[in-house]
Amino acid sequence: MKEYRLKSDDFLVSQTDEKGKIIFANDDFCKIAGYTLEELVGKPHNVVRHPDMPRAAFKDLWSTVQRGEVWSGYVKNKTKDGGYYWVFATVYPMHDRATNTKTYLSCRRRPSDQEIRDAEALYKTLS
Repeated sequence: MKEYRLKSDDFLVSQTDEKGKIIFANDDFCKIAGYTLEELVGKPHNVVRHPDMPRAAFKDLWSTVQRGEVWSGYVKNKTKDGGYYWVFATVYPMHDRATNTKTYLSCRRRPSDQEIRDAEALYKTLS
């Protein structure tokens, strides 16, 4: 499995509806994940979920943002071609009062090598 290491200026952004379906992804996200925007829009965000990620991490993410709070953490994602990449993600819950819709905006940057090692060690302890 090939690892893609984000460059220091890579900044991945995506937005989902309240059910986790992608409604927007920026060029960096598309390029690194290996998908076109057309392939991503309407798909569940877990299309990039790597099987090494413990369910507990995403349970924490969703329970946090559904309470209206910001979530941050380290995520190992998979690419379309079967590779993977690590990110430090911050997920912002958003509420449009005019349409009464909730969306989630995720912004991701490159983590350090030490942050990745720490996340890998932690995630081995979770189920």
